[in-house]
Formats: sequence, C-alpha cells, structure tokens
Amino acid sequence: MTASEMKYYALSEKLRKMKFAGMADELNRQGADPNADLRSFDERIEALINTEWELRYNKKLNRFLKKAGLRYPAASFDETVYDPQRKLDTESIERLSSCEWIDQRKNLIITGRSSTGKTYAGNALGVCAVRQFRTVRYAKASYLMSEIESVTIKGRRLDYFKKISSLSLLIIDDFGLMDLDPNSCRNLFEVLDSREGMGSTMVISQLPVSAWYEMFKDNTYADACMERIIRGAYRLDFNGKNMREAKEADK
Repeated sequence: MTASEMKYYALSEKLRKMKFAGMADELNRQGADPNADLRSFDERIEALINTEWELRYNKKLNRFLKKAGLRYPAASFDETVYDPQRKLDTESIERLSSCEWIDQRKNLIITGRSSTGKTYAGNALGVCAVRQFRTVRYAKASYLMSEIESVTIKGRRLDYFKKISSLSLLIIDDFGLMDLDPNSCRNLFEVLDSREGMGSTMVISQLPVSAWYEMFKDNTYADACMERIIRGAYRLDFNGKNMREAKEADK
C-alpha cells in the first residue's frame, strides 16, 4: 500500500468511526481514482457530502417505507396516468401528489371498478407522502378490523389508537369487502374519530359512496362514520379501462 493509499485508508476509517459511511466510501473511491486530481477541491468535497446525504436519505426513506407497509412500495405515477382510456382526473392527481392535502388534514376517497388501478394509485400517493417523511400506514379494511380485535384481547387498545391517531396518513383499502357488524362499526368509528383533525385518511373502495351506508349494520355508527370520512374529502374515480387486462394483452 502506497503512502497516499494509506492516508486515504486512515481518513476513511476515521469517517466510519464517526458514522460517515457514505463519505468514507466516496473518499476511498476518489483515492483509487487515478484521475481524481483532475477535479477541483470544491467538486470533490461536493461529491463527499452528496454521497453521505444520499446514503442517509435512502436509509431513512427505507425505514419509513417499511413502516408504511404499502402493498406497492415502489408505486409511482407514470405516463399511463394520462391514457385517455383510463378517464382519470390527472390535474387532481398531480395536485394530490404534492401532499398539501395531508397538511390540511383532509381525507381522500378513491372509488371505481376492479382492476382500474385504485390501489396502485393510492400506494403511489402514499409513496409521495413517505418521500416527504410523513408517517403512513396501509391496511386492508378487513385486516384493520382483525388487528383491532387482537389488540383489544391483549389489552393494548389505548396504545393502538394512540399510534393510529398520530399517523400523517392512514390508507384503508378494500373498504366494503368486509362485514360491518355492530362491533366492527364501533371499531371503525374509533379509528376515524381518533384521527379527526389529527391526520388524513384515504379510503379505497370498489363500491360507490352512495352504497356505503348499506354496509353498516348499525345506523348510528353509519351516520357517524360516513360523516367523518366524507365531509370535505377529495375524491378520485377510477372507471376507465381494466389495467390487468391491458397488461395481459401487452404480453
């Protein structure tokens, strides 16, 4: 090992001990690059800082994505959003992707036929929120109800609702594909009530909003839940082409 290589190695080890792994890797890369001196001091320092920043950003982003539990953690909006056959409100989608509605603590309702991309779009909006390091949680409605029953049995109900209420965005998928018996009605109400004024809730459903009331077996909870979901909520309708069939046709 040359004297120059030893110097770079020693410096990179100091950086690692100070928990600057990204800078250490970039310094080693520069030390092994015979043309490194062709770059200016400012360029080399910039590369060190940017490498460290990107490493930390990606680690934090991955932690937030893991906690979100999204079905499609890599979901994003691409050119297919503008396909006229999908009949999407692209202007609203673009505005929603800024996540200002989450700052406003407003809700979002996504409805439409099966396989039109509702869940994927909801997850893409969830990713937009995570990229701004907002706390997000995705769950199917049936799983959410089962989860509440489980924590109730374990005596952790209060802690559970405290965590639910603190989320920036809660995404409830497949709303309407589960039985809303009186107990489930009460649990859903507590979820929505704990979040009112605290964060945003996204509800994804194959059923139109006009059919939701009939899902509830308790009219009192139906009124209370519908009020908390619908009042002031933004809406997206997915009633265009079947995306699953389109993918099969492209194969």
